[in-house]
Amino acid sequence: MQAYVIERAGGPEVLELRDIDSQEPGKDELQIRVRAFGLNRAEIYRRLGRMGPISSPVVPGIEAVGEVIHDPAGVFRTGECVATAMGGLQFSRNGSYAEQVTVLRQNVVSLDQASLSWEELAALPEAYLTVWGALDRSLAIEAGQTLLVRGATSSVGLAAVTYAKARGLRVIATTRSSANKFRLQDMGADEVVIDSGEIASTVREIVPSGVDAVLEVVGASTLRDSVKTVRPFGGVSVIGLLGGPPVVEQLHLMQDLPHAVRLNFFPSGLLGTSAMPLQDSPLKWVAQQIAAGRMPSLRTATFRFDDVRHAHSLIESDRALGKFVVRL
Repeated sequence: MQAYVIERAGGPEVLELRDIDSQEPGKDELQIRVRAFGLNRAEIYRRLGRMGPISSPVVPGIEAVGEVIHDPAGVFRTGECVATAMGGLQFSRNGSYAEQVTVLRQNVVSLDQASLSWEELAALPEAYLTVWGALDRSLAIEAGQTLLVRGATSSVGLAAVTYAKARGLRVIATTRSSANKFRLQDMGADEVVIDSGEIASTVREIVPSGVDAVLEVVGASTLRDSVKTVRPFGGVSVIGLLGGPPVVEQLHLMQDLPHAVRLNFFPSGLLGTSAMPLQDSPLKWVAQQIAAGRMPSLRTATFRFDDVRHAHSLIESDRALGKFVVRL
């Protein structure tokens, strides 16, 4: 089968399309024929060597959609439409930039009868599963609440906007560029705040009592400001590192954290574990909502399998403004 292989850290040119052997599934695994996959910053960081050394050949990719080739346990039938994400992809096992991928069964969810193209389905797994973990499990969002999405123009930020709006929340979204305002409104944002680095006072003008929840995609560089927007007993879930390393220096728990505000970091590595079984996820519901036109698509561009290097270059130049996918 063909797959992209990285043998050294570097730019997009280190992605090499090669013929490699497919891996037979073990008793806790299944094999998928990849029809499409989404592109993520995690793969850029893996390629650059920022997520651990590249001491042996790496096949990148943390998500995919496709058809089951073989499930030794028979839980999923041959030909079933499925999605997969995380579960050691691109780290402890070959990733999804390949014609076939062998994955942990616990990191697979059925998307049968989801009437979307492979390209549209590929835009869903990593973004919406992460949003599910952060918004539903970490922040326990409810209809009627107000959510602030800090860093909303990232693919996961856009997913949060669309998902929270579909769940009945009021959504405030931030962006550093006023040119993105209409894009965020089209995705469902009720208010858009231009992010200067300090937006707490602006958000408090919109919601004087404070927002119920914050999804922090930028990370440590804006966290001190983001927590100031939250009401007592509200919460902040950090999922992104767009603003740099995940270190908040000299955080003063009494001065920097408002009274009774909950703070956590949600890692997508929990997906598929006993703490977050994927059969509980709303991924099929999301696919149905998009197919019915009740939620907008995240996908902004589709690339051929032989054009992955170009797609990586565009992501690094911050020109995605949504989800890039690759169709095999």
